[in-house]
Amino acid sequence: MKRLAILGATGSIGASTLDVVARHPERFEVVAITGNQRADILFQQCLRHRPRYAVIGEPAQAKALQEKLRAAGVATEVLAGASALEMVASLPEVDTVMAAIVGAAGLAPTLAAVCAGKRVLLANKEALVMGGALFMAEVRKHRAILLPIDSEHNAVFQSLPPDYASDPTRAGIQHIWLTASGGPFRTTPRERLQRVSPEEACAHPNWSMGRKISVDSATLMNKGLEVIEAHWLFNLPAQAIRVVVHPQSVVHALVQYVDGSVLAQLSNPDMRTPIAHALAWPERIEAGVTALDLPTLASLEFSEPDYARFPCLSLAYQALEAGGSAPAILNAANEIAVAAFLERRLPFLAIHDVIAETLGALVGRPVKHLADVMAVDAEARSIAQAAVERRRC
Repeated sequence: MKRLAILGATGSIGASTLDVVARHPERFEVVAITGNQRADILFQQCLRHRPRYAVIGEPAQAKALQEKLRAAGVATEVLAGASALEMVASLPEVDTVMAAIVGAAGLAPTLAAVCAGKRVLLANKEALVMGGALFMAEVRKHRAILLPIDSEHNAVFQSLPPDYASDPTRAGIQHIWLTASGGPFRTTPRERLQRVSPEEACAHPNWSMGRKISVDSATLMNKGLEVIEAHWLFNLPAQAIRVVVHPQSVVHALVQYVDGSVLAQLSNPDMRTPIAHALAWPERIEAGVTALDLPTLASLEFSEPDYARFPCLSLAYQALEAGGSAPAILNAANEIAVAAFLERRLPFLAIHDVIAETLGALVGRPVKHLADVMAVDAEARSIAQAAVERRRC
């Protein structure tokens, strides 16, 4: 029986995790769930899964949710705030933590789970983008088990030798391919992109995701963040991590070996597949996902990314090559720019401009401690906010 804390339970990854867990009550117990502002969803999840703890953003929300749960006869203890996130992520009775809080807010609780030596199912790519060297050092120090949840990284993980041990040379790896659907604007002329709306950007053709990650997919920044994440997860240099556009989202990643072999993982685009894989690893369990019907697949297309239409991908490669604090700057500026776009304060194409300006305004420096990461994050956000104001619609 695995005992779980699900950070970000009210988001799409958290909800999919609870769906898989509910299919296997003999295998999993939900000890803690967290959500930031979505109290109604958190309440329904508490009713169904009866966790010992629930965490929400503000004390007033926690009080109201606690009263509502007591009235419903549910004994879940409701906590509030960032410190409560770190507490439930490191509970002694929890052995597995799903880290699915979106953005920089997920770094500290995910790091708390790592430092407690947990089995960490990593869906929060920003933890590695912002502080990859620090994060991986803590994984090694505390002997935590880190399993990737992003469909691409989970696919790479499944396609690597079981004894990979972060040594690409010994494993004979030439490079890996991370597939990108191309998002909703894969064939949209660049001049049209200046006028696209948040609703259009969030209408992903294949995946059901949150608004922020949907916009990242539309700019291809999501793939750029995944390139940085892959560098830390698999100990690969930037030039060994390639992106290929694959509109069908059936092949999630490929690993190319020096002998000419290419191993790939295929499945229908449903996040329950990588979630189930990581939850049960090294075993396999049913995930509620429809299997691929290969004879009905008309074609599988692959093409190079259009860096002129999607320049954010280039910025991510540049930040990875620069190292130090550059990826944290990239991530902070992107979060600010995407939020402004979703609030209709920034045109779609200006997302790139804000990020590029912020990267150019700050000198990269070493990141050795969590405080260093958060200081860089705060500085970059301030510069990015000013850049947004100069460009606002």
